[in-house]
Amino acid sequence: MTIAEQIQKDMVTAMRTKETTLLSTLRMMKAALQMKALDKRAPLDDQETIAVLNTLLKQRRESIDAFTKGNRPELAEKEAAEIVMIEAYMPQAAGAEEITRVVKESIAEMGSPTLKEMGAVMKTAMAKFAAGKIRVEGKMVSEAVKRELTV
Repeated sequence: MTIAEQIQKDMVTAMRTKETTLLSTLRMMKAALQMKALDKRAPLDDQETIAVLNTLLKQRRESIDAFTKGNRPELAEKEAAEIVMIEAYMPQAAGAEEITRVVKESIAEMGSPTLKEMGAVMKTAMAKFAAGKIRVEGKMVSEAVKRELTV
């Protein structure tokens, strides 16, 4: 069962059990996936679905920051709850140790890159995570690359 099919199935279940928060989050996820499929003019595969869900997660994290700065903790809590629901459909996220290990491997493969070649190291590391179908935030990888290249 694909991620999109699982979202649809859970949406029906949420309608039946009248879980309004979960239902609204699932509807938002489905709408974003349908918009991307319309733009592509073809159904999405799981990798593309994960990319769309990553975008939704990033938006929620940015909203939490904005709501926290704007002294709106109730809205920040709502966004945090949505993050938990969206992450349930995502593959396992990479931990800090795994990110550091992949970054070190990427640096070793490239020889001895400088900080100016950070983009190339990022590209190599992100490709490894994508190939392994491991979810990772670009910001965390960026921080690990900077840390390893400045050592």
